[in-house]
Amino acid sequence: MQKKLLQSAKAPDEAAQALTQRMRDNLVAIGKYRDEAAFQDLYAHFSGRIKSFLMGKGTQESVAEELTQEIMLIVWRRAESYNPDKAAPSTWLFTIARNRRTDYLRGHSRIEVELDDEMLEIDDSRPTQEEQVGLLQQSQKLELALNKLPQEQRQVVHLSYFRGKSHGAIAQWLDLPVGTVKSRIRLAMQSIRSELVSKEIK
Repeated sequence: MQKKLLQSAKAPDEAAQALTQRMRDNLVAIGKYRDEAAFQDLYAHFSGRIKSFLMGKGTQESVAEELTQEIMLIVWRRAESYNPDKAAPSTWLFTIARNRRTDYLRGHSRIEVELDDEMLEIDDSRPTQEEQVGLLQQSQKLELALNKLPQEQRQVVHLSYFRGKSHGAIAQWLDLPVGTVKSRIRLAMQSIRSELVSKEIK
């Protein structure tokens, strides 16, 4: 009887170890061979857990869903940097998730963000209440203009202006030519300016 209990207790541990090894093998295969089947298996196991983790930290579901997609894309692109001897797959993935969440919170910690000198000018003097209302309205309309951009343009604008990344760093991060990054930013700024002008924001 005692032997059976010991065997039943070992079974979950062995299953967990087997699962961890499978995910470890998946990451290695993705990093070395860009193995799509391995990525699908890894995604199926971790994407829901990452989304739940983000929501558990107070992230809205829609944002958690978007961040989860970005995190899994980072995993796909950076799997070759995973060292199975140093960290379990879950540790590595959730470290990426925590870092991405931190980046997101930093990028959204304030509404007023300097996009360029023509659109917004920083004034060190303390604004009056009327000016504060005006700035808030302007920022809200600017946020709407940003949300109207195609996803690929919104992404590079976020990385460039909200997170202060250089064009070269963005190109490396997204695995794109620098020229493509510059083109997307230029098109995004043109669209934003047109939207602001249409709403009489100077």
